[in-house]
Amino acid sequence: MLLQRFLIRLVTMLVTLFGVAVVVFVVIRVAPGDPIAMMLPPGASDDDIARLRALYGLDKTIVQQFFIWLAGVVRGDFGTSISLRQDVLGLVFDRLPATLELAIVALLMAVAIGGTAAILGARERGTAVEAGIDIASGTALSIPDFLWGLVLILLFGVLIPVFDISGRVSPQLDLPFVTQFYFFESLLRLRLDLTFDLLKHMLMPAVALALPLAAIIAQLLKQSLKEVLDLDYVVLARVKGFSETQVILREALKNAALPTLTLVGVQFTFLIGGTVIVERLFSYEGLGNMAIDAVINRDLPLIQGIVLVFALLFVLINLAVDMMYALLNPRLRHG
Repeated sequence: MLLQRFLIRLVTMLVTLFGVAVVVFVVIRVAPGDPIAMMLPPGASDDDIARLRALYGLDKTIVQQFFIWLAGVVRGDFGTSISLRQDVLGLVFDRLPATLELAIVALLMAVAIGGTAAILGARERGTAVEAGIDIASGTALSIPDFLWGLVLILLFGVLIPVFDISGRVSPQLDLPFVTQFYFFESLLRLRLDLTFDLLKHMLMPAVALALPLAAIIAQLLKQSLKEVLDLDYVVLARVKGFSETQVILREALKNAALPTLTLVGVQFTFLIGGTVIVERLFSYEGLGNMAIDAVINRDLPLIQGIVLVFALLFVLINLAVDMMYALLNPRLRHG
């Protein structure tokens, strides 16, 4: 059943990617604005315009353009960026690690903050502590990530300037990196000076992304824990003399965390989507920031490449979460 479920999800994933490719291709083609006109200086001749249109394949019909582009994608050729004059796939691979690092750090922060708040709220249920956690999580959830970003820039970039709120790393540092995963590679190389500098740049955008997700995790996990804490096997653990903290961590958390696991996976995709605006706010050199530049410059091949890579990330994460949930849930594994 697990293999069948995987194959069905795989087919669904391919159909979804094809649908996204069609929609994005058509929408950006019919949107107002001429990318060729933006590339050329005022007064460019008709011959120059026609030559560039032919160079980027824009002189063909939309259907022809789509299938030419799709055939290239299947071969691993996403085309050439109109504004940067570089290979789209190379540009995406240069920036994608920065976005993934930011999203992963934000996810870990959200799980740590939300999980701690949920356990504390379940342990102190019915008290002022739980009420305080509910108010804090409600506030964190009601403010979107980009507004958190503005608040953090004002607080820690202007009023108390203790963090770097622009860029990914200080330019004066040497960057002996082999990969584009600067933060993780600096940890492996034990270059703590680079790790500290990267963290100073990454912390504020990561917090902005993490706070709304932490609030969701806190609310859902706390509710699940409260339901599990009334079950017989948990009551039996209390009778055996376990403290309330031990009961939660040893007996209740494993079963209560299953719904939260699915939610974290789904929300992770939204978190990656949120990097587009947050990266722009903090001038963070990730894929989201590049996506906004591509839209401003009407860089059609780059927009298509970035959107398709984002869509691929979304479906892969959802597939991984679905398979993990099926593995952990016996009813789905054998049903």
